[in-house]
Order: sequence, then C-alpha cells, then structure tokens
Amino acid sequence: MKNIRNFCIIAHIDHGKSTLADRLLQTTNTISDREFKDQLLDSMDLERERGITIKSHAIQMDYVLDGQEYKLNLIDTPGHVDFSYEVSRSIAACEGALLIVDASQGIEAQTISNLYLALEHDLVIIPVLNKMDLPGAMPEEVADQIVDLTGCDHDDIIPASGKTGLGVDSILEAIVNRIPAPTGDVEAPLRALIFDSVYNPFRGVIAYFRVFNGQIRSGDHVKFMNTRREYHADEVGVLKLVQLPKPIISAGDVGYIISGIKDAREVKVGDTITHIKRPTPEAVKGFENVKPMVFAGIYPVDTDDFEELRTAMEKLQLNDASLTFEPESSAALGFGFRCGFLGMLHMEIVQERLEREFDMTVINTVPNVSYHAYTTKGNMVIVNNPSDLPNSNILDYIEEPYIIAQIITKSEFIGPVMSLCLDKRGVVKNQVYLTTDRVEMTFEMPLAEIVFDFYDRLKTISRGYASFDYHPSGYKPSDLVKLDILLNGDQVDALSALIHRENSYDFGKRICEKLRQLIPRQQFDIAIQAGIGSKIIARETVKALRKDVTAKCYGGDISRKRKLLEKQKKGKKRMRQIGNVEVPQQAFMAVLKLDD
Repeated sequence: MKNIRNFCIIAHIDHGKSTLADRLLQTTNTISDREFKDQLLDSMDLERERGITIKSHAIQMDYVLDGQEYKLNLIDTPGHVDFSYEVSRSIAACEGALLIVDASQGIEAQTISNLYLALEHDLVIIPVLNKMDLPGAMPEEVADQIVDLTGCDHDDIIPASGKTGLGVDSILEAIVNRIPAPTGDVEAPLRALIFDSVYNPFRGVIAYFRVFNGQIRSGDHVKFMNTRREYHADEVGVLKLVQLPKPIISAGDVGYIISGIKDAREVKVGDTITHIKRPTPEAVKGFENVKPMVFAGIYPVDTDDFEELRTAMEKLQLNDASLTFEPESSAALGFGFRCGFLGMLHMEIVQERLEREFDMTVINTVPNVSYHAYTTKGNMVIVNNPSDLPNSNILDYIEEPYIIAQIITKSEFIGPVMSLCLDKRGVVKNQVYLTTDRVEMTFEMPLAEIVFDFYDRLKTISRGYASFDYHPSGYKPSDLVKLDILLNGDQVDALSALIHRENSYDFGKRICEKLRQLIPRQQFDIAIQAGIGSKIIARETVKALRKDVTAKCYGGDISRKRKLLEKQKKGKKRMRQIGNVEVPQQAFMAVLKLDD
C-alpha cells in the first residue's frame, strides 16, 4: 500500500487539466504514441468539441522513481459548477489534488470553490502553474495569488505546460513525495466508496470505487449500503486505458466492479460497498442524492415520437445518473417529460445529446426551479411546474430557493456586475480584493433569477473576464405569482411561469410583445394577454389579414358596402370562436431570450 498514490485534478474550466492529464499518461508510458489522441480521457464527442469535461474519469499509471515502482491513480474531474457533486465525491476518494491554475488567467471562482472542497477533506494540495508557454502568461503575479489563497511557499508551485510537456516530471515526483500513501486496514471489513459509474450496453452499469478498508474479490457477495441492494461481483479490476480484470482489489486502491446491474438508479455516486457476511459498521460520509436545481419540460416535435423519446431518456439516464424525469402532458405541446437538471449547462448538454445520440429533435419549455408552496392547513407542496401551484384560495405563502454566488472579475467591471446582480434581486454579502485589479464579490440571490440569461449577460458585461460559481443556501419566503399567457382567452400552459410580483408586469408585457412578432397573422384578430389570476396585466393584438370584400362593389349607395362589411364582421367573429391559433416553436424558446 505504501507505493500507491491517489490524486485528482481540480481547476476552473479551460485551465488545461485534460491536456496536462494527457502528458502525465504519455510520460508514464500508460499509453503508446499510436493510441494517443488529444483530450484522451474525454470520451464524448461533445466534450472534445466544447473543450469541457462532463464526466469524471479514472485511470491508473505505473511510475518508477529511484528504482521504486509506484501506482498512481488519477481521477480527472469536471470543472463546471453544474457538476460539483461529482467533483466532491472524486475528492473524497483521494489523498491529494493537483490544483491547476492558468498562468495567463489567474485564479477564478470555480478554482476557489473546488479548493475549499479539497481542504475540507484534508487533501494535500500541489499547486501547478499551467500554460507557462503562452506569451500572455503572468507567472509572478499568478504565483502570488496562489500563495495568498493556499498559504504555500513560492517554491512549492510547479511551473508547467500541458502543451510542451514542461514540468511534467516535477509534477510526478511531487505526487510521489508530497502526497501520503493511503491508510487502511486490509484485514478490516470491506468499505469502498463509489465515486462514478458508466453504462455499458452489454455488461450493464460499471461502478468505479476506491477501497478504504478490506479487500474485494471477484465472485464476492456484496451490498450497496444506501440503496440496500445485494449483488455478486462478477468481475473486479483496475482502470488502465481499458478495464483490466484482477482477482482481488485491496485497501488503498481504485478499481471497478461489474455485477450485471441494468438499472442505473440502483448505483448512486457516493454510496458505500461492503460484504454481506461481514459488513462495515459505518458507511463513507458525505453521501447525498443528487438534487436537480432546474426543471424544464422536454417534448417531442412530433407527438407520435413520445415512446421513442422515453426510450432515449432512459438510455441517457443510464449514462448520466443526475438526470431525473417524469411524464407530463401539456394542452399546447401534447405528451412529454418534466426533467430535472443540475443547471443550465447540464440542460443544454442533455438536449444536444438527445439530438446527436438518439436523433430526437425536442422542444424545451421555459426552465424553472423547485418551489415550496404552503397551504393554509400547513401542508407543503413541492412545485416543479407552475401548473402544480395550489389555488390562491388555499395558498398561504411560497418559498423559493436561494444561492450564494461568488463572482470574480476585474475591478473595472464592478459597477456593471453589481447592477446586474441587484436587478436580479441579489443582496451583496461581501467584496474582497484578491489583487489590485481582481475582486471577489459574494451575493445572495434567488436561483430562479440565474436560470434564464444571467451567465450570458455576466460574460457580456465583463467582456468574458468574470467567473461565476454558486452553491445553494436554502429556501426563503417570497412574493411570487403565477403568470399565465392567454391566446384568444385560452391559456397556453407551456408558457406559464412563476415570477416575483415586482417583475411580473414588465415580464408579461415583454412576452406579449415578443409573441405578437412571432405568431403568424390569421384571418381574424388574435388577442395575446398576460394575466395573474383573473386580472389581465398586459395585452397585444395580432391584427387580422384583411380581405377586401368591397372590391366587387362599385358605384351605388354606401349602404351596399356597409352591408358587405357587416357580413364580414359577423364571419370574423364566428371564425374567432372556432379558430385555432398555432404557436410556432420559436415562441417557446423566445421567452428565454427576451433581452435580444
């Protein structure tokens, strides 16, 4: 066990952790030049195209230092705020972490939040200053930021470049010399933490785990403690570039288990594996069920494709356990699913994977968050969809989720960032200058306000310099109302939204104006209204296409023309009562982009 080192890589998006992981694999000869390709651990096309890590990956490297052979288990983690639970479980499986900071960009919000996670688990931090080969690198300045943040010495920081391979040998030596070997008792009852799972269509769910105590052999009868399910370990092994079966995995090591599980919901990241005959007295701490933060309806464009969409969602869920969905129906869009996502990026990724991997074109409804509504009798109703809101005669009050948001930006953008957050009902909690021109601002604000276009607008006003990170801080009572959109008096349920009373008038007016531009003109007037309960707060009208019925009437008395116009008026009135208004697809998406 003394020759094993378990470590993960933590960094903000686009600070070069996947490229540096590639260099580590090449330097330790884990992979031959023939097998090598850039972003090797990012297996999805989507990850490569966007340059982001969506799933965490684990791989074992063999490294020789001073004649001693070491086993290095690397866990590559996602850098985006939406996937922070995966990062926390990966950190729990390690003794050390490489903290990678881009020498040209400096420390950003996600770096700080992941660093705090690592320090909570008492990990040894090895700071790495990456992208030293860039002409815009500021090594001294960024090194000072790292020293201020972590309290390390300047000599502890390793200058490196994933592109040229600079500093990779120093990183490997530091991993062996600074990170402690895992502690654990091989003779104790089995206690292993699941930190990730993937789905294989032939073998079922493959769970990746780290053994803290005891041993696991192939053929063992094991139990997952939180789901209370029991399985036979058909195969256990270690994770090289491919899965390498082994007869036994002992304390301190990282491996995988295949036990023919076909339902991804049975394997939860953060669960503990133990033996049935000799169970461990306590599970690994920190397990949570992943809680979705953002909810949206996903509907097939063609209602006949509903069953195909269900199959596609189930297959996607096997690969992405944090996606939740349940069937729902809408008068405007037919049958579809109410889905829960970790955040807006997660929602985008799911939609894109449905289109790419399953060839399903879908319509997304307006995303919203989960509210707690309390009735006058004191019962709590969880509201994921505006139509679930209890009637106003039995509704007492509504609570909405709040977050603590950390924004790091250049000091010249403080004004615009502050006014954006205050517009979104944010409250300033703290403001700290990290350096003379970089400032960290902390706000408390409602989650619902960042669901729409907050991230895009933040990037726009800061010219891309602001970085953003958040974590939930609980529920608070709020003055929310349900805003309905009516077309010719008929409610369009897919456009309903729960919104703060102060913003409802402005929001309703803007939606009506946008819909007036998007809904095609008919032979009759279409009234577009926004209403709260029975009170209409905004109205726009799509004017009818006028057919000139008096064209054939030339000469004669004015009463002949009037008679024809009266007849047309009656026809239009009747037509309006039976006429259907088609809402184009863009209308559902337009609500997300009201500021364009």
